[in-house]
Amino acid sequence: MKRFLTLALALILILSTAAASAQTLQIAAPDDATNLARAIKLLETAGFIEVDPAAGYSPEIKDITNYIYDIEVVPVAANTLTSTLTDYAGAVINGTWATTVGLIPSKDGLIVEQQAEGGENPYVNILVARTEDADNEIYQKIVDAYHTQLVAEFMLLEYNEAYYPAFEYETDPALVINADNVAALKDYYYNVASPAGKTVVKVGVCGTKNDMFAAVQWLLDQENAGIYIELVVLDNYNLPNDALNNRVAKDLDLNAFEHKAYLAKEMASFGYDLTIIADTLIAPLTLYSNNYASIDAIKDAAGLMK
Repeated sequence: MKRFLTLALALILILSTAAASAQTLQIAAPDDATNLARAIKLLETAGFIEVDPAAGYSPEIKDITNYIYDIEVVPVAANTLTSTLTDYAGAVINGTWATTVGLIPSKDGLIVEQQAEGGENPYVNILVARTEDADNEIYQKIVDAYHTQLVAEFMLLEYNEAYYPAFEYETDPALVINADNVAALKDYYYNVASPAGKTVVKVGVCGTKNDMFAAVQWLLDQENAGIYIELVVLDNYNLPNDALNNRVAKDLDLNAFEHKAYLAKEMASFGYDLTIIADTLIAPLTLYSNNYASIDAIKDAAGLMK
């Protein structure tokens, strides 16, 4: 009888261990519709799932047609993903949040969202104007200054890969951008550059990561372009397009805060008459993990779906 109980207990232990090893692994993703869709596409690229091609760039969880590995995609508030990273097998996090806690995509990420420059990719950020101003020569000078090596390297250094340039630019090996250069350019914009005698262009932005315009301003002044960029910081993403579209008040001249998909949604919802005048940057999502060193390690732990 004692031997039978020992064998029974051993069998229970084996079964419970097997059940634990077969537990579905959770991968967290931002819970807003746009970034959840992007996270689903990233997990598809990583080989965890298959997604209905008809969903295009905007899949929902219901559009996941096959779980190749035993995982669950869990929508979580984006601003909590870094603090709860240990609770999940992995989490897909926007660079804006990741870099605030020292995570760098190229160093710490398991896979980084790849977004081709330009083209049809709807998650490339853009510079937006009123449609009638699409060919405005002053705005084009701002675009030309933005699409330069100085701005691209400023962006990469200042924001630790939260942003990547979404434009092609000529490179000069002799141009070296370091932290001192970045600090000097910011000091120039905030303490030296002046709107006096210049055409002021009001650019609507959100958040605090917009200092690349300091480099744009410096270049414009080096060219004696006679243009001053005034950043108008708005505290909610639903404000800049509405303000730009107002042709009476003209509180803004340009916007630089959104990607193409967001603009398309706003225009469809509110009838805004706005247009894209330039691609600016890419803010890729990245899969991070505190518990696994690689995508393969997550796959091994999750196991193939049966």
